[in-house]
Amino acid sequence: MRARYQTGGIKKQRGRWIGMWWADGGRKSRVLGLVKEMSKTQAGAAVNRIVTEQRAKRQANRCWLFGEFVEEVYVLYYSRKWKKSTRESTVNRIHVHLVTSFKDRELSGIRRDELQDLPDDRAKRGLSFSVVDHLRWDLRQIFEMAVGEGHVQRNSALLLFTPREAARHERRVMNLEELRRCLEVLDLRERLIVKLAIIAGMRPGEIFGLTWGRLSGTYAEIVQRVYRGDIDTPKTNQSVRKTALSGGLAEVEAWRQLAVDTRPEVWVFPSERMTPLSKDNCWRRHIQPRLASVGLEWANFLVMRRTHASVMKELGVDPKLVADQLGHSLDVSQNVYTRVSVEHRKGAVDQLEAALVM
Repeated sequence: MRARYQTGGIKKQRGRWIGMWWADGGRKSRVLGLVKEMSKTQAGAAVNRIVTEQRAKRQANRCWLFGEFVEEVYVLYYSRKWKKSTRESTVNRIHVHLVTSFKDRELSGIRRDELQDLPDDRAKRGLSFSVVDHLRWDLRQIFEMAVGEGHVQRNSALLLFTPREAARHERRVMNLEELRRCLEVLDLRERLIVKLAIIAGMRPGEIFGLTWGRLSGTYAEIVQRVYRGDIDTPKTNQSVRKTALSGGLAEVEAWRQLAVDTRPEVWVFPSERMTPLSKDNCWRRHIQPRLASVGLEWANFLVMRRTHASVMKELGVDPKLVADQLGHSLDVSQNVYTRVSVEHRKGAVDQLEAALVM
């Protein structure tokens, strides 16, 4: 009589339970106990414990290669906390830049200077500061985990830095005149989408994930988003919120009147198949060509969200209020998304000069 388990097997032999498993290319076995003193379930649990303990010992003593550790330990563990969007971009970045460079190298044999050569090289190739900085962080976290698992004695990536040569792209925002041109050139549906991005500060996934039951005259309730066709939870805990809508968003009711179905569970912006409208298709076919016709081809959804934060800043709106509207922490809202125009800064230094004269 035999029973198979995920990590081992058992059989009865001469009144005893025998545990069996494969290790190091061969079959192993051990007497677990007498059948009259141990149930089948207890025997299965016993062999599982043996296999788990021996596997842990082999893992601890294993000489890990970088690629093996990343794929079998690091990604396997951290993917449990990453959202789908984060997992796809992170795994691809790590594989393309890190695993291909250090795949067959022993973890313990990779030195700090070799690791620093990688961000230096990627910066020279023209990769953006953001990508190079993420690679630096990835290496630091991978080796930090390796230290914690006892596979290396110290974190060789601890002191890595992002090279100054890494390209920092200009984070543009639209001024009020550009905002007016942007809205004037769009049709009703696209104008409403863009207004939700600029005036309400919503992310595109949140906009295309709206259902009529979550959209009122004064706010939109953000409880889900659409990412590459999948319905997902919002990006962070702070992203779950009620984002205020301005009184001037008359397009909401105008669009409701044209909608085929306005039941609470129906998408505000549906496709012909009544699934969520594709952000990329909508942008490529209906929004970007119109913006390009008035010289705003550079104004994507990220620019619109950044514009919201920046214009609100120039209007003197409380920064905490803006952060809550965007679904960000105050630090991210102020230091990442907000851009202050030189005209606004000139007004500030003029005030300082006037105060000194007085």
